[in-house]
Amino acid sequence: QVQLLESGGGLVQPGGSLRLSCAASGRALYGYTMAWFRQPPGKEREFVAAVKRSTSSTSYKSSLKTRFTISRDNAKNTLYLQMNNLTPDDTAVYYCVASPRGLITSSLSDDQQYEYWGQGTQVTVSS
Repeated sequence: QVQLLESGGGLVQPGGSLRLSCAASGRALYGYTMAWFRQPPGKEREFVAAVKRSTSSTSYKSSLKTRFTISRDNAKNTLYLQMNNLTPDDTAVYYCVASPRGLITSSLSDDQQYEYWGQGTQVTVSS
């Protein structure tokens, strides 16, 4: 079983950048499909980005792909989310998630496919 711990959230001004990290322990990260989800205040949880375990190919929510970049460093057992040009609409709790299964592309955005979840990190974009 893998444990996930997010960090890097905080308060940032509109137009700023943040890099979220997700440190995995208990298992090697390379064996997991990894993703980020977020839940804005008062709204449903939504898919942000994912990276496959075998090919490391990535998938994004279409409206975010020009500003967000997901990456994994298997040597450090860490997942990242680089977020640029942030807006108040990006305010949310961001969750790191993992699945030991090799998910197909169409399933990457389905939160029910991920067995392991971090506790979340708050990102607030405000002036």
